[in-house]
Amino acid sequence: MNILPPRGAVKNRKIVGRGQGTGSGCTSGRGNKGQKARSGYSWKAGFEGGQMPYARRIPKRGFNNRGFEKSFQIINLKDLSCFNDGDVVDYNALLEKKLVNRKSRFVKLLGDGELNKKLHIRVSSASKKAKEQVERAGGTVELVDVASVKKA
Repeated sequence: MNILPPRGAVKNRKIVGRGQGTGSGCTSGRGNKGQKARSGYSWKAGFEGGQMPYARRIPKRGFNNRGFEKSFQIINLKDLSCFNDGDVVDYNALLEKKLVNRKSRFVKLLGDGELNKKLHIRVSSASKKAKEQVERAGGTVELVDVASVKKA
């Protein structure tokens, strides 16, 4: 069975520089002379021909803390149903069950859903509702610093 691409999806490369009769001879669609007409030309992003680039002409003002921002990965109570009664749920256990990824080690527990298992949860942050529901089920919520979490 041969699967073909849809009609018009595959185009042949335009052949340039093969004489005036082809319609793209002479300068091969590159205009006349100059750096851009030469082979091997590639421009640097933001380069403006030697004049002071726009990014350097505009004054820099202000400050923000975005580089120091903590980005939390969210876990809801309903996501914890895959754990057994009495399990310790920490970053490494969540990583193993693929409930979080390695982008950030900060995990926040939210109270969406029901929890009927006694779990010992160790996370960076938790909502008030989530804490109450875990404690009602007989478990505990421990807030841990990221530095104390061992890498998997």
